[in-house]
Amino acid sequence: MTNPLPTLAQQMVHRTFPFAAFAALGLVAGLGLSSAARADQKLLPAQSDIVFVSKQMGVPVEGHFKKFDAQVAFDPAKPEAAKISLSVDVASGSMGDPLVDAELAKPGWFGAAKYPQATFQSTQVKALGGGKFEVAGKLALKGVTQALKFPVTLSTNGTTTLASGTVPIQRTTFHIGDGEWSDTSLVADEVQIKFKFALSGVGKF
Repeated sequence: MTNPLPTLAQQMVHRTFPFAAFAALGLVAGLGLSSAARADQKLLPAQSDIVFVSKQMGVPVEGHFKKFDAQVAFDPAKPEAAKISLSVDVASGSMGDPLVDAELAKPGWFGAAKYPQATFQSTQVKALGGGKFEVAGKLALKGVTQALKFPVTLSTNGTTTLASGTVPIQRTTFHIGDGEWSDTSLVADEVQIKFKFALSGVGKF
């Protein structure tokens, strides 16, 4: 008899990643965090990245979220006055495979036709010292809104500021991976969102 496990594993790889991408949102918030207290502050997309990591049958797999935008007002000296809003094109989630990417947009996952964007709006930014900040806000995805709070670390590379961090989220909260894929023993509920945003024009911190 043919061993069904490879086929099952392939199906899971092709059908279980969209939930991670939404979390990228939280990441994008990090990007927004340092992205514009002044008009000359800009996100450098080519040097920025959002990676979503999930576990399927205990094996980590990852993908990238390609299209996102943010409007931010952020002064490192006055983080409490920061305003961060961002949007993510959920259809841009990619695992590097056309079959997988097409699956992500379907109703059981992101439902991109009905819910084309995920959004994040900050409610509070606090300085933690040493170039670290805590961002709180609300993530809206697939018709569900949830409060998030996550750390962001700022560092410099020449004239570029890097905002990075990791945000854990629960895919089932947003109905990502419905039906047979809602079984968290096959596809873990928690998704790790790892982000790095390159920014120009950020003040000293």
